[in-house]
Order: sequence, then structure tokens, then C-alpha cells
Amino acid sequence: MTDTTPQTAPGRRFDPKTLLQLTLFGLLALLWLVLALATDTFFTEQNISNLVRQTSIGALVAFGQTFVIITAGIDLSVGAVVGLSGVVLALLLQAGVPLPLAIVLTLLLGAVVGIYHGFGIYNLGLPPFIMTLASLVGLRGVALLITNGQSIGGLPRGFTNFSQVSFLGIPSLFWMVILVGVLAFVLLQRSRFGRYIYAVGSNREAARLSGVKIGRTIYLAYAVSATLAALAGILLASRISVGIPTAGTYYELDAIAASVIGGASLFGAEGSIIGSFIGALLLTTINNGSNLLGVNPFWQPIITGLIIVGVVYTDQLRKRRQA
Repeated sequence: MTDTTPQTAPGRRFDPKTLLQLTLFGLLALLWLVLALATDTFFTEQNISNLVRQTSIGALVAFGQTFVIITAGIDLSVGAVVGLSGVVLALLLQAGVPLPLAIVLTLLLGAVVGIYHGFGIYNLGLPPFIMTLASLVGLRGVALLITNGQSIGGLPRGFTNFSQVSFLGIPSLFWMVILVGVLAFVLLQRSRFGRYIYAVGSNREAARLSGVKIGRTIYLAYAVSATLAALAGILLASRISVGIPTAGTYYELDAIAASVIGGASLFGAEGSIIGSFIGALLLTTINNGSNLLGVNPFWQPIITGLIIVGVVYTDQLRKRRQA
């Protein structure tokens, strides 16, 4: 099987992926400097803590989205999974289910959603866009139906306090990002499954002839995406102390944007966990800075949409030059 990981050419200091990540770090640092000069509150302890917590939820969703995008797929359902997971967890806790079991059951719900997507895409031959778009609408409806459109409160104090505490000065939500990010990085970059993910996105037929189990790889990619979205929903419920059926709106756009900003290609075979994290942090910084500067919040999804168009168009031009 052909190795699809970019290699550093002789005499070059950085491969393209590393160069992109360094460029994004530079852009992020510049944005932080501008916001620090433009506002008096950006670099306060409270705002940085809030920025980190906001980034944590989005980064987890972006990590899962990256697995799917590398296979040349897309998962538009992640925002609905976030909302559904939050209310399912809240309802389980209201019913007296112990917190650890409620969390496990909610994560299993995410995995089942991902397997369902894998079945529709691989076995039924449905386009990923259509399959996951249907879930976006359907799962949002399920969340509204089982809650009658109402928020579910009364969550245990120990659960809601988790998102507010810090360890070694780092918010607990960010520790979750570090833990999941390391595991996702190892899975994607240092495992056979990760190599299969890139191979499927590069050339599905060549991967099949090389012995890659295409169906299993697609199932796992979508299961990872939905499970991480479910985890994000659990942590979001902890952060806002309530399960809201409409929570996670636009998260699918933010996750796609974070992934493509970080170097993932919607044509497949490219992407990284580090890049997706930087992309998520960059988007959260833009939103956070916009709020501090008093920019109308309705501009934020517009900006995200424009970023996606710009990055995908640039990637398209690059692909044409390489052809």
C-alpha cells in the first residue's frame, strides 16, 4: 500500500504540513496581538479561561470531523449529535442512572449513530453529504421530540462543576482535549487504522486492492466522529449546566472550517489533529474577539462560511496545479 503521508524533500527544512501549521501559529499570534492592543479584556485571566473552554468543545468535534474528511467524506450531523447527547445524558440522570453509566450510554449512542452513517454510506451507497444531512435534521427532531422542546435541568452539582475546575492552572475541559487529542493523534498517525484512513481518502480502489478493508475503515471513521460529538455534548451540558435540544447549532460548520483551516482537504487524504486544533482555536479567537469588539454576533456564521469557501477554493487551485 502506498504511503500517503507527505515526506520532507532533501534540502527542505519543513514539509508542507508543518509549514502550514507554523503559518497558522503565526497568524494566531498576530490575531492575539491585535486583540490585545484593541481591547483591555482579551488577555485577562477570565477571558483566556473562557476562550480555552470554548475552544475545547469545538476542538473535540473537529477532531472527529477530521477522521471523516480524510476519507473524502463529511459529517453534517455532529451539531445535532451534540444537542441530542446533552439531553439524553440529562434525561438519564433525571431517571436516576448513575453518572458514569449515563456517560457510557451516551457515548454508545454516538457510536451507534456513527455506525448507522457507515452502513448508509458504505452498504447502501448513499453520498456522505445526504446521509449525514438527513441525520442532522432527524436527530435534531428526536432531541426536540423527547424533550418536548424544553431544556432539561437539575444536573448533579459534581457534574456541572467539572467544567469549571482547573488542574495545574489548566481548565479541566482543556485536559480532556489534550487526552483525546493525543489518543486521536496516535490513532491517526501511528496506527494501521490511521494509514487505512489516508489510503481510503487517497484512492479507494487502490486501497481495496492493497488489502484495506474499506467498509470497516469507513464505519470506524464515522463512529469516531459521532462518538467525539457525543463527548462534546456531554461536556457542553456540564459547562452550561443544562441539556438543550438545540445545542450544537452550527457546530458542523465550525468543525468543517477548523479541519480545512488546519490543512484537511475535502478531496480526502489530507488532514491532522494538530492542524484541526489550531483551526478550532483560530475560529474561537475570531468569535471571542468579535464579541469583545462589539461586532454583531450574527456575523460569526457568515465569517465561518466565507472562510470555508476561501480555504476550499484555495485547496482546489492547489489540486489543479498538482494535476
